[in-house]
This record gives sequence, C-alpha cells and structure tokens, in this order.
Amino acid sequence: MPERQLAVVVLAAGQGTRMKSSTPKVLHRLAGLPLIQHVLESAGALQPDHLVAVVRHERDLVVASVLDTAPHALVVDQDDVPGTGRAVEQAVEALPAEFTGDVVVVSADVPFLDHATLTALLDQHRAASASATLLSAVLPDATGYGRVVRRDSGDVDRIVEHKDATDDERAVREINSGTYVFTVAALRTHLPRIGSANAQNEKYVTDMVGLLTGAGEVVAARAIDETWRLEGINDRVQLAAAARRLNDRIVEHWQREGVSIVDPQTTWIDRDVSLSPDVELLPGTQLRGATYIAPGAVVGPDTTLVDTEVGEGATVKRTDATLAVIGARASVGPFAYLRPNTLLSADGKIGTFVETKNVQIGAGSKVPHLSYVGDTEVGEGSNIGAGTITANYDGVNKHRTEVGSHVRTGSHNVFVAPVRIGDGAYTGAGTIVRKDVPAGALALSIAPQRNASGWVEANRPGSAAAEAAARAERTTD
Repeated sequence: MPERQLAVVVLAAGQGTRMKSSTPKVLHRLAGLPLIQHVLESAGALQPDHLVAVVRHERDLVVASVLDTAPHALVVDQDDVPGTGRAVEQAVEALPAEFTGDVVVVSADVPFLDHATLTALLDQHRAASASATLLSAVLPDATGYGRVVRRDSGDVDRIVEHKDATDDERAVREINSGTYVFTVAALRTHLPRIGSANAQNEKYVTDMVGLLTGAGEVVAARAIDETWRLEGINDRVQLAAAARRLNDRIVEHWQREGVSIVDPQTTWIDRDVSLSPDVELLPGTQLRGATYIAPGAVVGPDTTLVDTEVGEGATVKRTDATLAVIGARASVGPFAYLRPNTLLSADGKIGTFVETKNVQIGAGSKVPHLSYVGDTEVGEGSNIGAGTITANYDGVNKHRTEVGSHVRTGSHNVFVAPVRIGDGAYTGAGTIVRKDVPAGALALSIAPQRNASGWVEANRPGSAAAEAAARAERTTD
C-alpha cells in the first residue's frame, strides 16, 4: 500500500504586535536562527510532499527566510479575512487538487516543537483513522490558552478560545497547543463553514473540531508531558525565557561531549556552533553563528566569536572576532578586535588592544600591542612593533600593505599603503614608511634629535620642572 501523502502548513502571517518591533515576530532569533527556521526544520524532517508557508506581515522578509530554509516551499499570502481558519483554508487551496493525504498545521512561533513530537502526533492520527488530531497539554494555569472541552465519555468535543470561554470552560486545564493534523478531505469539506462570530471577529481553525465532532467524525488528542515544547513566543520576555531554556540544553549537550564550560549561566552558544573535546570555555563567552573550536583551545573570559574558527591549542582571551580564522597554538588578546577576513596562522599572536581587518598573518608572526593592521599580508616569523598603524585608506580607496618574513618593525610605525617591507627588513622606532623597503634593509624616516639646552628654565621659570632641572645640574656639578 503506498505511503499516505503529507502536507505541512506553517502559519507565519501574524504581526506579533506584542514584540513591539519593526522585525516580524517569526524572524526574531533564537540560538542564532529565526524562530520560523526552527519550525521549518522540524516540519521538513517529516519529509512532506508539500510544505506551505502562509505569510502577510512584512511578507518579503518572511518569504526570504522561508525559502532560505525550505527552497521548495509553497508561499501563500493571507488575504484580508483574519484568523487561522482563513490561513489554513488558503493553504489548502494552494495544494494540488489530486492531493488526498494528511495536513499538519503548525505555528511559526513554536520553536521547541520537534520532529519526534510531530511524528508521534501524526502516527496517533493515522492509527486512530481520525479526521483531526490535536496536540494538547495539561497546565497548572491555562490562562490565555484555548481549552479542550471533552464529553462525558472522554472524547474530544470542541475547542473554546479563552476569550470566548465560559467560567466552567475556563476551569478546564487541558489546553490546545495550536498544532494539528487533519485529513485534507475534512478541511475541504468543513473550512468553508467556519464563521467569525466570536470575540475576535476571526475565522478560527479551532472551530474545525466542533464541526467535525458534530458531524460524527473522529477527533483525537495527544497530550504531551513536555509542556514546554508547546510554548509560543509572543513577546520579548518569552523570547528571553526560550533563549535561556535552549541555551541550557545546548550547553549541557557540549558538556557531555567533553567540553569544559566553567560558568554555564554566562556562556551562550548558538545552535550551529561546533565544539571539540577538551575545549575550555571561560565565563562570559559567546559563540555565535557557525563558529568552530578545535581540541584543546581555551576561549574566554569575556569573548565573543562570530563565524570564527579557532585552531587546536589556541588561546583567545577577552576578544571580539567575526569571520576570523585563528591557527593552532595561536594567541589572541586580551582586548583584541578581529574583524572579517582576519587569518592568524599557527603559533601567531594578536595581542593587547590590536584591531585587524582583511589580514593574513603568517606562522609565528606577532602583532603584540596597540596596533591597527588592515588590508595587510605579513609573512612568517615577523614582529610588528607596538603602536603600528597601517594607513590603508586614502579617502576613496583601500590599499594593501605587504610585510615579508622575519621582519622586525619598530614601535610607533606608520605604513602608508600601498607599500611593501621586504623579507628580513627592519624599521626604526617612529618611522613613517612611504616607500618600499628592500629585503634586509633598515628604514628610518626621523630627523636627528636636537636638544635645546636650558629651554625649561627660559620658558617655564619657577616651575617644578625648572626646579628639578636646577637640582640635577647642581648634583652633576
């Protein structure tokens, strides 16, 4: 017997006014991913024949996110008729006429709804030969949720939204999660019958349950114990709570994989981060995007890495890095700022109060202190002196600086790009390098020092400096 067809409908048309944000609610991020992406990935794991996203508010932004995760999704624009019932009705209209299977309906703001939960719901629906199966939970406080009202027999009778419920119905603690499985035949038959005579003046998809039971069709419910999986995100308080819950789970996962996390409460790890055994994360570490950390590396404290690769045995302390690669046994920080396209090779160093951008620093080379190095390539075994600046911008264009291997530059240098310092060259302290320096040469650009004797006594008579100078002269005499 052929496998029963399956479609998944993701409801993503809501504005999310309680977020008080210009960003659509479903695009707010959780562990580095938009809320809707969490839902789409769980839905996609069911391997449906059709995946439909219903959109409206800021539709172009939402559609871009949908197609980024599910390129083959069908996108449906909800019309001016409000309510989840109308959204599902339009989604069903977008399905091929020959589709005869089941339809899973989920909201785009329920990020913890995982593949296993959806699979169990679908399995129960099919085993019961139900026209509809809803996902429910029993809560100590059901305020705000739609209630699952049952008959004396225990069978599901209807769902009543909180605003429309009587006092007796509000006393019910079994709630509707907003996740369902319907046969498409049931939807095609009964969705057009749903009205909007309710407190919200909307077409509720929940009314499908009462219509089906009234027609004598089977409606099942699956109550789950992990009630937190059903939590929707409606405001920033709930978003923060969800972020904490998910981060705790991510942190625990990596601890069990051999990662030492000194302070789990101040360590934040995005879902797409990859860590290796024997990595140590110190307090205040934030790992974002597709960051990867190799075995034996130590990161933190107070470090943020975004889409950054850290090599085996490297140390990264009090650093902010984005789109950077840090080689094996390299040292970064404290107080370093690695901007995109920074490549620090093995055994290299980017030290205290150093900013880099679009640089390649060779094996064993060091930029230890108080420097800005941008649009630069440094060979192996070189040392960039404290206070060095690469002047890479002429007001219109960026220019590159090339520093060879085994170069030693003095403190407080300025390299006016485009310029090249050859292999084995030296530069003196305070040098402004405007021309290429040949290999093995010493570059100096400062004028000889001239001392104006007696200047302090002549120009600052009676000052503490003048008195100190006079004492020194008497001592010398």
